[in-house]
Amino acid sequence: MKAWEQITHYAGFDWAKDHHDVIVLDCSGKIVADFRFEHTAGGWEQFREKMAAFPGIAIAAETKNGVAIERMLELKLSVFPVHPQSAKSYRQRKVPSGNKTDRIDAWALADALRLDGGNWKPLAAQDPLIKELRLLCRDEIALIRDRTALITQLQQALYEYYPIALEAFDDWTKPAAWAFVVAFPTP
Repeated sequence: MKAWEQITHYAGFDWAKDHHDVIVLDCSGKIVADFRFEHTAGGWEQFREKMAAFPGIAIAAETKNGVAIERMLELKLSVFPVHPQSAKSYRQRKVPSGNKTDRIDAWALADALRLDGGNWKPLAAQDPLIKELRLLCRDEIALIRDRTALITQLQQALYEYYPIALEAFDDWTKPAAWAFVVAFPTP
């Protein structure tokens, strides 16, 4: 990690499933690089080559984990995560109309990092075992979130069409609760 005083350029990284947008600003806020690359091995090589031109660069991204973040940390880049709510505020600061594009998001993140990033905490590369554990936990959290959403939908439907069934079970994650609804679908 570079000390904040060593940072000479500020990048905003807007990630997507199949491509990523990057805007690089100098200390005055002038755009010195503006590009998109594909989320492929060749695209990441292109990104690495472009970032090599800016040895004193820091990058802001609207996430703190994922493949893109891991790739940037492997490249020994200073990466600063930005909470999605903060990213939205930074975008509105740049474009009050609310227009949203990947390029605008990257520009807003880069400028926010340039102006406010001195107080932000950069991410650190992690031990491979911790990285593996984080990946497993992320998947488990996603599955729990999906299960919770489905249970909420079921409870809402039961509330509207079969409210007495709601009184039968306290825990709708149990197989018996689901089996009850399957066995007795109507009052």
